[in-house]
Amino acid sequence: MSHQHMSSETAAPAPPCVMIIFGAGGDLTKRKLIPALFHLCHGGLLPDTFAVLGLDRLELDDGAYRDLLAAEVRQHVGSAWDAQTWDRLCGQLHYMKADFTDVESHMALCEHLTRLDAERGTEGNYLFYLAVPPSLFGGITRLLGEVGLTAETPDDWRRVIIEKPFGHDLESAKELNGMLHETMDEEQIYRIDHYLGKETVQNIMVFRFSNGFIEPLWNRQHIDHVQITVAESVGVEHRGAYYEEAGALRDMIPNHLLVLLGFLAMEPPNSFDSCAVRDEINKVLDAIEPLTPEQVLTHAVRGQYGEGRMPNGEQVQAYRNSPGVNPNSRTETFAALKLTMDNWRWAGVPFYLRTGKRLPAQYTEVAIQFKKAPTTMFKGMDLEDMNPDMMVLRIQPDEGIQLGFSAKVPGPTMRIGTVNMDFCYADYFGNAPATGYETLIYDCMHGDATLFKHADTVEKGWEIVESVMDVWQALPARNFPNYAAGTWGPEAAEDLLRHDGRRWRPIATPSPTRCGQ
Repeated sequence: MSHQHMSSETAAPAPPCVMIIFGAGGDLTKRKLIPALFHLCHGGLLPDTFAVLGLDRLELDDGAYRDLLAAEVRQHVGSAWDAQTWDRLCGQLHYMKADFTDVESHMALCEHLTRLDAERGTEGNYLFYLAVPPSLFGGITRLLGEVGLTAETPDDWRRVIIEKPFGHDLESAKELNGMLHETMDEEQIYRIDHYLGKETVQNIMVFRFSNGFIEPLWNRQHIDHVQITVAESVGVEHRGAYYEEAGALRDMIPNHLLVLLGFLAMEPPNSFDSCAVRDEINKVLDAIEPLTPEQVLTHAVRGQYGEGRMPNGEQVQAYRNSPGVNPNSRTETFAALKLTMDNWRWAGVPFYLRTGKRLPAQYTEVAIQFKKAPTTMFKGMDLEDMNPDMMVLRIQPDEGIQLGFSAKVPGPTMRIGTVNMDFCYADYFGNAPATGYETLIYDCMHGDATLFKHADTVEKGWEIVESVMDVWQALPARNFPNYAAGTWGPEAAEDLLRHDGRRWRPIATPSPTRCGQ
């Protein structure tokens, strides 16, 4: 395979702005946000006319805040650490003690931002990042509106980034959207899903729409079914109390898995403009046929892990023994769905989704199985391994694309076997250090909302899973735990495909390839 890269212009630095981080002393800020800014700074994508203002309850001045972050950032960027880059970014970091629920703190924030505009030349452009619990989203944005910090003029912009979960059901999602819209237009709200920061997710659109041989095959005439797997090897760790309220279905499917499904199934947009892309994704979600209560019993599977042994030999405890978890908990740690669409491209093609904790590997992939070719002409031959052709888009780890197809086994007789062509991003493009937030923060600074979720998209996602949540709440699971930690989920998940004459693609542990190694 040739290693000739496509030529492209160097990306321009972000425009002048202040990034205000609510929750500046929290885990997300230290592990993801500041390291992401470090990588942007290292790549020359942050302007000199840029500043970060961290807000939290800690008693710190600018110097103490910079010292607090230095060791954390160095740890999280690893081999990408560069003292010169850190010195440059460090000079742009500022701190202010604040009470997020207090209007006086927000008035003081106004004064602080006015000073930063004068000192740093940030021109009144503000990006508010709410790295706080979702229960604070509405109150913070309301106070920002009260003190005039969400009002835009023709000469400046004001944007807010919030992290999932965007509500815990359809009603609460609508309530949250209503609170946000009290003080901001939809165009100012950037709902972040860090899955969309992954190069391989973004590449789904490029792969589909820039390769002439792909799009003619991307439909019900040629594709038998699609599998989307988002597997986590970790347990609930210290998030037991949160997870008891959420569960695998709420936590993962309306957000990450339906986002992947949207990119896979969308029609070609007229352009890569954010509105055009989001409109096509919304059409996909509209086309998904809602499950009736009866269908939930046959098209949806839930599971909860018990104690077990992980592939590395570690013996781990059951979910019910985790801190903050009810010892008789009926919260699911695994969910699988079979969804179908009522549209011209995908009618009759099932999309199987599964996600869970304490599975054998930390792994995300999309497997597209094509329809089996007629084998009449091969009667009497040794069909050693003639499986239907399958394309696998590996999202993480070992990002890449694998295509399995049939070929003749060398030798004097006609024997057919399956071979794999494998493309690894790391081998071809190198491994650029990244947290997954770089693209998202950079796009928000530029006002490009393509990779962010619209209010409509959030609500449609909840609509799709609402019937499942209702049935599961009305009929609590009686057989939990029903899969051992270190396995691929309950037997019912295998049955979900087995009943259709299909099976989940086997995933090697810990990973199917060794890209970049």
